[in-house]
Amino acid sequence: MSQFRIAVIVGSLRKDSFNKKLAQALVRLMPAEFSAEFSRIDDLPLYNQDDDANQAEPVKRLKREIAAAQGVLFVTAEYNRSIPGVLKNALDHASRPYGQSAWAGKPAGVIGVSVGAIGTALAQQHLRNVLAYLDMPTLGQPEAFIHAKDGLFDADGNIGAGSRDFVQGWLNRYLDWVRKQNA
Repeated sequence: MSQFRIAVIVGSLRKDSFNKKLAQALVRLMPAEFSAEFSRIDDLPLYNQDDDANQAEPVKRLKREIAAAQGVLFVTAEYNRSIPGVLKNALDHASRPYGQSAWAGKPAGVIGVSVGAIGTALAQQHLRNVLAYLDMPTLGQPEAFIHAKDGLFDADGNIGAGSRDFVQGWLNRYLDWVRKQNA
């Protein structure tokens, strides 16, 4: 039986997103004491402060999912050297209205994959800056900038043999971080 629920947020909407595949593979590597719920961000309206007093149902759903989780795993793409707009929109929505942030205190993990040699390094740095402001204790080390190359995923969508130990090691450190933050 799972003791810890992880909200998984993928910062890419693309149907065949490498980051979605990475998130799914990470969830399959989690031990039984963890469960994961993928939180949708594709149906959120654009953030408008005028709506804070009457948030849309998809925003309320996202906030409920974050509130019910013991940790949040961000698996983000990198667009134009930063985080995707859809991810920033989700961060803004669930942090509002002021003083009612669903993110505060939730232990975060940040990882991503890209076809570029530096992976999602700059997007992750930008995301870490936002998470610090949102009062999310974020795993600092190890960092994981995954390069999407042949063999990263096997035929079943699992992490391939050449990257499995590294990715599992990162995931183990993040899950230990969640345990520690929830002790």
